[in-house]
Amino acid sequence: MSKNTIKVALIGNPNTGKTSLFNQLTGLNQKVGNYPGVTVDKKQGISKLSATQNAIITDLPGTYSINPTSLDESIVLKTLLKKDIKESPDVILVVADVENLKRNLLLFSQIKDLEIPTVLAINMADQMAKKGISINISLLEKELNTKVVLISARKNEGINELKEALICCHLAAKSSPLCGINYKVDPEYFDELKKISPNYSLYKLWLMVTQNNFPDEITKKEKDKLLAFQQDISKLKKYQHKETIYRYQEINKILNKTYSIDKSKATDLRSKLDKIFTHKIFGYVLFFLILLVIFQSIFDWASYPMDFIDNTFASLSNFAKSNLPNGVLTDLLTEGIIPGIGGVIIFIPQIAILFLFIAVLEETGYMSRVVFLMDKIMRRFGMNGKSVIPLISGTACAIPAIMATRTIASWKERLITILVTPFATCSARLPVYAILIALVIPNKKVLGFLNLQGLVLLLLYALGFLTAILAAYILHKTLKINSKSFFVVEMPNYKVPSFKNVFFEVVEKTKAFVFGAGKIILALSIVLWFLASNGGSDFKNAEKIVVENVANQNLNDDELQQKVASKKLEKSYIGMLGKTIEPVIKPLGYDWKIGIALITSFAAREVFVGTLATIYSVEADDEDTTTIKQKMASEMNPDTGAKRFNFPVGMSLLIFYAFAMQCMATLAIVKRETKSWKWPIIQLFGMGLLAYISSLITYQILS
Repeated sequence: MSKNTIKVALIGNPNTGKTSLFNQLTGLNQKVGNYPGVTVDKKQGISKLSATQNAIITDLPGTYSINPTSLDESIVLKTLLKKDIKESPDVILVVADVENLKRNLLLFSQIKDLEIPTVLAINMADQMAKKGISINISLLEKELNTKVVLISARKNEGINELKEALICCHLAAKSSPLCGINYKVDPEYFDELKKISPNYSLYKLWLMVTQNNFPDEITKKEKDKLLAFQQDISKLKKYQHKETIYRYQEINKILNKTYSIDKSKATDLRSKLDKIFTHKIFGYVLFFLILLVIFQSIFDWASYPMDFIDNTFASLSNFAKSNLPNGVLTDLLTEGIIPGIGGVIIFIPQIAILFLFIAVLEETGYMSRVVFLMDKIMRRFGMNGKSVIPLISGTACAIPAIMATRTIASWKERLITILVTPFATCSARLPVYAILIALVIPNKKVLGFLNLQGLVLLLLYALGFLTAILAAYILHKTLKINSKSFFVVEMPNYKVPSFKNVFFEVVEKTKAFVFGAGKIILALSIVLWFLASNGGSDFKNAEKIVVENVANQNLNDDELQQKVASKKLEKSYIGMLGKTIEPVIKPLGYDWKIGIALITSFAAREVFVGTLATIYSVEADDEDTTTIKQKMASEMNPDTGAKRFNFPVGMSLLIFYAFAMQCMATLAIVKRETKSWKWPIIQLFGMGLLAYISSLITYQILS
């Protein structure tokens, strides 16, 4: 680590504007990874504090205190207890909300007692005049014995002063405690605790005892002595309670001197809006209308860029085929890599639009109202309001959505939410839905303003959500698990969305989808190309078999070459695999080519489109410039002479993908979260059976 680089940990309660501040400090110099050994997002970025000083900013999960109640919150404690020079922060930046300063200062007081250099940033300063809030900053700094900076992360106010404060704070050897675990609690007890180790502050030792969380560097002797302090559980709980009371007493004294609110200036807009958005009737209607707008936009706004991308990759493949020398590498590029990449890139517009709307809903504070609104419904089906967060997050990806269930205290409610979350339509399903809907649903208006394709997409999302609810009810009645349940949700203030926050969120999530899906699809495209371009003796003799067939004698050269390409694909290794499973999927209206796509999409659902793109590219002639959508639209069923992707087949596939558990990564994360293979296996076979039966019924009825 360079001497000119400071390690800064960004800490704060949820909804204090921590993400906005992180974006202001780091801009596009961000990366997302995982904490060592833990599948929790770790956001880091580089910030230039001055001409000679940089900082690595680590955005820690939001927490109300450093006494963790969830896995995400435990990350904060683990980070603060570390003595490892590479991991432990040099400076802690605590972000507080100007309207909830009392509650935020509880976390600040705990961090100060760790004796790590600390800066307090009071955010949303632009709201002070409107809310009638006044703060004596100089007196507050004196009382807290720390540097305090008023900022507005959304309006980029106070950021330069904050950077200067971080540099100054770094020069301090350590920070003096604010409240301390002092002798008002039990002088004799804490005197003995302090003697255990000179390497840790008194409060760090107290946290190790109460949270049973020990840093890797601690010696066995020190750890054994600390464990001895855990023997009397009732005493620990009593002391923790006294500690919290004492902290709030000190915080109240400080705020009485430094902080005041003129209530006559405060507006009541929030309560008025809450009456509308959480209304027992209008709240649900508004939520449905918002979803309707989202899915209409996904098709209406994305159609032009998607067509452009589709045509561009078709032309690029043809250009490469025409200008590169014939050979294996050219075939790999034009029939495997380019169609495979195109199968990912084409869906960026729709994915970006979906993430855009989700980011805006979260930024405005509306998403918390949805959680509150849905709690009454969810409880009837064995979940609670917090289950809505994973189900809504599942529209992006089931993996972080399942990890989001860690905030649910009841094990039974958490398990049910984990098991039903994959029914939520994730962004990986969106490419499959988009191309199938475009093929079998007319692009026309309903009631004069609703796009029929967007309406079908909304119904598919609703189908996934309703199925999740029904499955949850069945699990609630069948699972014999006793577990206590409580529901607490904070209603943040309404805010105008920050363009910068929304932009970074959309870029980060879209990039994660493109590179995450892209790596899988590209790898599978190359494997598929190899399997589709090689085979046994029938594959090698495909041209001879076609030419000698009497039925093909009257075909021209182009038609004959097309027959040869089709025969080669059919007799290739991938064709043999598809033919093997064809009897099982034929009742659903699928042929062996679709069967191949079903198999490969078990790696990731979106691979379905990339697989068909590769298969049809291998089968195409050298002058073919048609897009993947055009190729799928022109594919014929040799048994009936009708289009392969007709309305019955298209709807059967849509229903199959609405229910099927086709994501290996999701199975892996379910196993990790439940610590058993039992539940992911039940998911895989249960959802697979439901998908097969439902798509079978759909095809048989519609055909």
